[in-house]
Amino acid sequence: MRVNLLGAGIDNLNMQETVHKIAAFIKSGGRPRQVVTLNPEYLYRAQDQPKLMNLVNDADLVTPDGAGIVWACKMAGTPVPERVTGIDLMLNLMPLAEKEGWGIFLLGAAPGVADEAAENLRKQYPALRIVGTRHGYFKADEDREIVEQIKAARPQLLFVALGMPKQEQWIRKYKDEMQVPVAMGVGGSLDVIAGRVERVSPLLQRLQLEWLGRLIKEPHRWRRQLVLPKFAGLVLKKYVFKL
Repeated sequence: MRVNLLGAGIDNLNMQETVHKIAAFIKSGGRPRQVVTLNPEYLYRAQDQPKLMNLVNDADLVTPDGAGIVWACKMAGTPVPERVTGIDLMLNLMPLAEKEGWGIFLLGAAPGVADEAAENLRKQYPALRIVGTRHGYFKADEDREIVEQIKAARPQLLFVALGMPKQEQWIRKYKDEMQVPVAMGVGGSLDVIAGRVERVSPLLQRLQLEWLGRLIKEPHRWRRQLVLPKFAGLVLKKYVFKL
C-alpha cells in the first residue's frame, strides 16, 4: 500500500519488506523495474516540476529516504514504519544477491570509485557477482555505449550514483532498453562503500541526524541543506495548519 505525501506515492514498507519486494521483482522475470529512494530535497523540487513528480509516481517502488520523509509522513497522518535509505537498502540487498547469484552493476561517481566499491563489496561478500562497473563522468553522447555495456553484462541489479534527479531520469530513459530487472539510484553511496567518504556515526544515524553529520563532514553541502527547513515549512503548512 502507498501513502501520499505532497503528491508523491511512497510505499509503506520497512527495510525487510522492501528487500523482499525487490527480490520478488527479480524472480518474477517480468518487465524492468525502477526503485526511487525519495528524500526531502527531491520531493520539494518536485512540487514545481511535474516531470519529477511523475517520475516518482511512475516508479515501481518508492522508499522513504531519510528522517525528513518519515517525519513528514507522520505529520500527514500516514506514518511509515522506518526510513529506507539508498545506501542501507543497497547494503541490505548484498547478502541476498550473493546467495541468489544475482549480477550487480555499479554505475557512477568519480573515476575509480565504482571499482573500489566493487572491491570492498567482494571482500565482504566473496561470492558476490559484480558483472560490471563504470564511472559517472560521461557525456550524453556516451549514453549509448554505457547502455550497451550494461545490456551485455546482464545484471539483475543496477545501482546508479549520478545524484538526484539525474540518476532517476537516466534510469527511466533507458530502463526498458537495458532490460535490467531492478535499477535504483543510490546518490553518494559508492563513495561511502569505496571508503572515499566516511559515513556519519551510528549515534547520529539513530538520532535521525545524519543530515547534520553530513553537513559537518561536507560543509559545501550547506546550500542543499537549506531545502530542509523549506520542506518542513511546506509540510507544516499543509498538514498541521492546513493552509
